[in-house]
Amino acid sequence: MQLKRSCVGLRHFHIPLYGREPLSSEASFHETLLLSAWMIHLLRSVGLRAFSMASESYMSGTHSAAFVTCPNDTVAKDLARGIVERKLAACVNIIPAIKSVYEWQGKIEEDTEVLLMIKTRSSKIPDLATFVRSNHPYEVAEVISVPIDQGNPPYLRWISDVVPE
Repeated sequence: MQLKRSCVGLRHFHIPLYGREPLSSEASFHETLLLSAWMIHLLRSVGLRAFSMASESYMSGTHSAAFVTCPNDTVAKDLARGIVERKLAACVNIIPAIKSVYEWQGKIEEDTEVLLMIKTRSSKIPDLATFVRSNHPYEVAEVISVPIDQGNPPYLRWISDVVPE
């Protein structure tokens, strides 16, 4: 059995219709109208979401993601709680069981560590580093940060709301 193929023309778009006779002009009009209504709804919702994300202004680098390695879960949880309680960050993710390979005192070392991923204002990085250095068991604690260039505007606003300047 051969399928009949026809197309419903929507100006520059052609939608193949398999297995049915070409539509009458009235049926074609109704199908086009339904398809147009569906596309308008879809494009409107996508457009509104894109507009809301694009219309909120954000100054690149206002916030930072900082990273700190810890020897174990206990140290990681204690530091994370202290950081958030002191409003040095809005959120600290604790990422377990990372493998670190590094040189220390002339030897190559390999350890399992816990990583803290800290979201804060860039202006809080010096205070964050001071807190970590004073409460961390390592002789040289890792505290590094990268500025956040872009992100979800409501999330970035939340960081600003939680962490005072």
